[in-house]
Amino acid sequence: MTLTHTLERTITIEASPETVFRYFTDSARWASWWGAGSSIDAFPGGAVKIRHANGVEVSGQVLEMVEGQQIVFTYGYESGVPIPPGGSLVKIVLRPVEGGTQLSLTHAFADEGVRDHHIQGWRFQLSLFGNTVSNEIHANAAEMVDGWFAAWTIADDAQRNRALANVASPDVKFRDRYSLLEGADDVSAHIAAALRFMPGIVVERRGKVRQCQGVAITEWAALSADGVERMTGTNVFQLGSDGKITAATGILNV
Repeated sequence: MTLTHTLERTITIEASPETVFRYFTDSARWASWWGAGSSIDAFPGGAVKIRHANGVEVSGQVLEMVEGQQIVFTYGYESGVPIPPGGSLVKIVLRPVEGGTQLSLTHAFADEGVRDHHIQGWRFQLSLFGNTVSNEIHANAAEMVDGWFAAWTIADDAQRNRALANVASPDVKFRDRYSLLEGADDVSAHIAAALRFMPGIVVERRGKVRQCQGVAITEWAALSADGVERMTGTNVFQLGSDGKITAATGILNV
């Protein structure tokens, strides 16, 4: 069978190649982006099983695997339609890029129409994949956000710097109506000034932290020492491939 018609798609995932590759070698992670009941035997000759949420089943065989870099496997439907088992070939290559991993997919088919039929499918499936990886990396997003707000209450410079280092990157950026800050040192100095000029003010999270593809959003309130609400707003956080905050923007409710 000659596979002359190819579908190509490239995405960038904000995670290391080693992290991304785990989703091709661990059946539980493989199933997390394909569907319950999917599995993979991660070695040349190993079985590939995909069970979509609508019950459609795909099978294949791993032909090649380069740890952290590449996987090649056959892809066909158990029903034989529109591709028989072994009737197409999928190649996924991972390359490190700034801030994450570039994933390049090539799916080779014997029939042009069948190839076109799978374009949206891979657009959707790789989007699910990127979200699945992101959700694992940022499973502690609420902890990072709470740590950020907590740092704004710490008067001791050394303790505050350690608190920021636990939740934010050294080059973290912060923006709001009163801030245009670059780097954790700048943020820490700004917090110290805020504590001096607005003593007793505490910022706390309100509601859930919502996260998608490394962007987290949450509501907050600033309270005076007597518990009176002085202002409220929304913070948008950018999270890095290590789970830490790389940028934050505060938007006041007015």
